[in-house]
Amino acid sequence: MENDPTPRAVEHQKKANRVEAVERALSLLQCFRAQGEGLSLAQLAQRSALSKATILRLCGSLIRKGFLHRDGRGIFVLGRELQRLGHLSRADIGLADLIRPVLRDLAESAEETSSFYVQDGEMRLCLFRHNSPRSARHHLEEGSRHPLDRGAAGVLLSAFGGAEGSEAEQARKHGWVISIGSRNAELAAVAVPLVNMDGHVLGALTVSGLIGRFTTEKIERSRIALLNAASALRPQLPLHLDGGILEPGAFHHRPGRDQGRATS
Repeated sequence: MENDPTPRAVEHQKKANRVEAVERALSLLQCFRAQGEGLSLAQLAQRSALSKATILRLCGSLIRKGFLHRDGRGIFVLGRELQRLGHLSRADIGLADLIRPVLRDLAESAEETSSFYVQDGEMRLCLFRHNSPRSARHHLEEGSRHPLDRGAAGVLLSAFGGAEGSEAEQARKHGWVISIGSRNAELAAVAVPLVNMDGHVLGALTVSGLIGRFTTEKIERSRIALLNAASALRPQLPLHLDGGILEPGAFHHRPGRDQGRATS
């Protein structure tokens, strides 16, 4: 027991492993709470509980390193260095890593099939999917292609791709689409757009299943769950899809399979 550290030694070690000036500087960055927000010196002082003199000294270093910028009015905004580091922190996280867990949760919660579609020319492509745990279900294969003019995901992608007509206008206005037997007489679906922080629509999140199980209540629950999932994903999504989103190995297409079928 002679080697066990005393409480005083533990406390000393904690202090030795921290630099309070660095922590105060980081706390200033954490004062920003909204995208594109600008803060005055007074607002920084209020949110950080630091003195204005201390804030000015810390901000001087943050500005020199590119973490903050101060405009001609004296307003502080986050600097470009943070954006660069933010891209690096997500460099190894692809769409699959972000979307597959969400699809799993949606499928398990609704007990229906969940999927993520992207536009692929004149068609829509199922990039990722999580099939329903039920034996009677809408069974999807990743890589299957379907028409853009039918089905909830198709109508949604067409609408946000600039399609005209009342159906497209309603999809853009509401931000979701419901289809009942549109592409397949046995199936129903709800779809919402997946939008990044730049406002770009990356694809459509969808919950689909046998039409007999899609009651008004289930449709509403699915719609809310999809909107909440899309909202939670938005800050994590890439701002740019360099090289496209159809990355090698993203899906395995099995030609000749009955794609998007109802099964039991």
